[in-house]
Amino acid sequence: MPAPSALSSRLIDLARDAAAAIVEVHRRGFTVTDKADSSPLTEADLASNRVLIAGLAGIEPLLPVISEESLSVPWATRAGWSRYWLVDPLDGTKEFVGGNDHFTVNIALIDDGRPTLGIVVQPLTGTGWIGEVGSGAWRIEADGRTTALRCDALGEAPLRVAVSRSHAGGSTARFLAGLGPHVCVATGSSLKLCHIADGHLDLYPRPAPTMEWDIGAGQAVLEAAGGRVVVASGEALAYNRKDSLLNDHFVAVGDQALIDRDDGALLRMLVDACR
Repeated sequence: MPAPSALSSRLIDLARDAAAAIVEVHRRGFTVTDKADSSPLTEADLASNRVLIAGLAGIEPLLPVISEESLSVPWATRAGWSRYWLVDPLDGTKEFVGGNDHFTVNIALIDDGRPTLGIVVQPLTGTGWIGEVGSGAWRIEADGRTTALRCDALGEAPLRVAVSRSHAGGSTARFLAGLGPHVCVATGSSLKLCHIADGHLDLYPRPAPTMEWDIGAGQAVLEAAGGRVVVASGEALAYNRKDSLLNDHFVAVGDQALIDRDDGALLRMLVDACR
């Protein structure tokens, strides 16, 4: 497998710079405010956002950016974009506030509605993930050790299922009730997708709301490692196709066989869980 591209190397360095800004706030302490949707916001979110916006402008000055912590871009403008950056400066703010390490910095490159490159960095561990769809996926440790990633094939053991540490609810419980033998692993942020990519998990069902910036980078990592993120129709989760940046409900899997088995029962379960 080839090594990560020069662009990916620049982007993971940028994500690590943003992660360092988050860690600095984490060390000295912070206050929490609520955004309009009642989700938490901290100085760390804003500090990371400043680093990312400035850094991306230096890498691709003419490429637009959608960020959770920047001003919203009207659909009339976004509709004309075929290529842009999609970033979440601090994915998992509730985990950050709660004192665990399950939060990440996410950078995705979106081409014609699909994430083609994804960068995820976990600030407190220094671990990073790169996904270049069509080329490969890698995990890069804080000391620089690099491992090529490939999702696990579906086996006979109980499914290892990622569930949200902060957002699991009744729809997820309904989905899991019909799944058969499985073990749940509570995981935060885009780490759910990255841990399917590196073979630690098999499935992440999401019959609950997410935003496009929550998923884009992790989807690129997972798909580059051979996995899939699909909505109820069986099509890949797509981006920038409508006014709202709210995602359709989806399932992320490491092996297509999980979607195909039992005549597509997994996608029917997703639909039923959302009712």
